Parts: sequence; C-alpha cells; structure tokens
Amino acid sequence: MRKTTKLLGCFILGAVAAWFAYKCYFDNTLQNIQNANLLLISKQEMKLRLIDYKGRELFAAHIACGLNYGNKQKPGDMKTPEGVFSICDIQNSQKWTHDFHDGKGKIKGAYGPFFIRLATPGHKGIGIHGTHDSLSIGTRATEGCIRLKNEDLERLVPMLNVPMTVVITPSAQDEINN
Repeated sequence: MRKTTKLLGCFILGAVAAWFAYKCYFDNTLQNIQNANLLLISKQEMKLRLIDYKGRELFAAHIACGLNYGNKQKPGDMKTPEGVFSICDIQNSQKWTHDFHDGKGKIKGAYGPFFIRLATPGHKGIGIHGTHDSLSIGTRATEGCIRLKNEDLERLVPMLNVPMTVVITPSAQDEINN
C-alpha cells in the first residue's frame, strides 16, 4: 500500500504541475501566475505545505487531521476529505466556541485565530484552523478538519488568497480503509 500512496501522491503532484504548465503556456504572463500557490496536505506525513508556482516550499507545518482513517463519506464520520479543493473564505474565529462532547462543554478558542473554509462538495464545515490543544498536532484527533498550531496558522494566513487550490492526499492506512 505504501507504493500505492506514493504513486497517488506523484500522480496528484504531476497533475498539479501539468495544470501550472498549462496555465503558464496559455497565459503567457508570469505576473498572472506568481500568486498561483498551492496548499498540499499529506495525511501520511501529517504535514501541510505551501508550494509556489515553481514548486518551491514557502511554508511547512505539522497538522492534526480526522480521527478516523479513510476519505470523508458523511457528516460525523470523523474523516478528513481527500482530493482537490479550494479555499473559499478566511474567517476570524477567535471568538468561536466548540463542544467536543468530552464533558468539558464549549471551549472558547477551539478554532484558534482563523478558520480557512474549504469548498468541499458534498461536505459542509471543513476547513483548516488553529487549536486550543497544541498537543493534538501530529495526531488523528479532529472531526474532519485540518488543525495547525495557532502560531503556524498566524504565519500561514498572510500567504494565502481566495481562491487557492488545496490538495489533500491520503495515508497508506486511509487507502486501506477506502
């Protein structure tokens, strides 16, 4: 399965590279693509990377993702969706609360300073956000969103634009469960 995941990752990166090449060729204007960055999220590596149009890594940070393995199928399945999506909004979430149903009630700051809302057809409320629990980073702990340390999120947000392409790749275990 590890080979399958690597092949899938290579295929997705190849497809993204082909899209950038297509864009460069037909636009004929470098200025039009200089901000055509890409967020690449690997559930295998538990890492988010911001990649520029030349393939250079501009930013990298560890993440937490969905508690359960596999591609998101339905609300409440605690899985992170896999595929190609886009950022549709960046919201201030400092005052938002969330009840994790762990007996602690609503937690203020559960989403950190920002919620980067993703357009994920068939699913609502999926995004990239901060956390009140930085110890969860590097684990499978979310209800489906991608979670970053708040300080990483604060560094990332100024580098983003709407819309921006987001690619979420599965881990080997996700592939088995799919």
